[in-house]
Amino acid sequence: MAGSELRADLWITEYITPWDLYIHGVTQMLAYEKTPYQEMQIVETGAYGKALVLDGKWQSCTGDEFLYHEPLVHPAAIVHGAPERVLILGGGEGATLREVLRWKSVKRAVMIDIDEAVVKACQTHLTEMHQGAFDDPRTELVFGDALKYLDDTDETWDVVISDLSDPIEEGPSFQLFTKEYFAKVQRVLSPNGAFVVQAGPVAPAELQLHARIVNTLASLFPHVASYNSYVPTYAAPWGFAVASAQSLACLTEIDRSDRLLSEQIDPSKGELKMFDGLALRGMVSLPKHLRQAIAEETEVYTLAAPPKFFGKGISGEA
Repeated sequence: MAGSELRADLWITEYITPWDLYIHGVTQMLAYEKTPYQEMQIVETGAYGKALVLDGKWQSCTGDEFLYHEPLVHPAAIVHGAPERVLILGGGEGATLREVLRWKSVKRAVMIDIDEAVVKACQTHLTEMHQGAFDDPRTELVFGDALKYLDDTDETWDVVISDLSDPIEEGPSFQLFTKEYFAKVQRVLSPNGAFVVQAGPVAPAELQLHARIVNTLASLFPHVASYNSYVPTYAAPWGFAVASAQSLACLTEIDRSDRLLSEQIDPSKGELKMFDGLALRGMVSLPKHLRQAIAEETEVYTLAAPPKFFGKGISGEA
């Protein structure tokens, strides 16, 4: 068939559901390591540039990561208005840190990641993503357990970002989508602070995880908003949830969002690619079926009954 030539010899097969796969063609393996916590690959792909893969699950890639990282960071910053202190839990590639440091108001950004080997590999191979963010004087990089850090810190934060890998049972993150974890974050938030979580896919076959994460946040926070962004290499629109003690009505105020972005985003760090006030209002304007799924959900994730994301991926030759 014309146009159907395959140009990769190595393929990463990601299990989406028990009946669905997403296969990424790899042209070069840039780094591979079985760390104490997970299996890491950094690869070059034919269509979307370089990518980080953990336990066979696609994390992000240079070709479309902005569709994930800009929505992850900026809504929570807009809720606060002028965040000075930001805590990032996870975020190995450094792209979340990059987006945080666009804000002129930020004076300190602390990134906690449990897997030093992954972060070091990203620093070397994914410079397109972090763009030197690790060298910014406002950055503090800590290798350690997010739960322990939250237990030990007495500091408060204007924005807390939970940018963790998917909660597969074999991985290091599945306990960090629970009510107990969210309560630890709530304790360290400033009174007008905002907490944002990457909250899984929102495709119809996979809604339950997202709806339960939102419901778990709502068991603690008076104001929670679900929103999503379509990320092509995830094979699904991806969900996020932002939570705060203050109203989140500002997320639909286009003029306010655009004014804050104009005042706060440092032009020396480049322009935002997909995010502005109109895009944000669209992301929080959920379709009916997703609103219903969230409204009808009753389960709360706990350490005794944490979420379990489906499947690991594999890599192999064609």
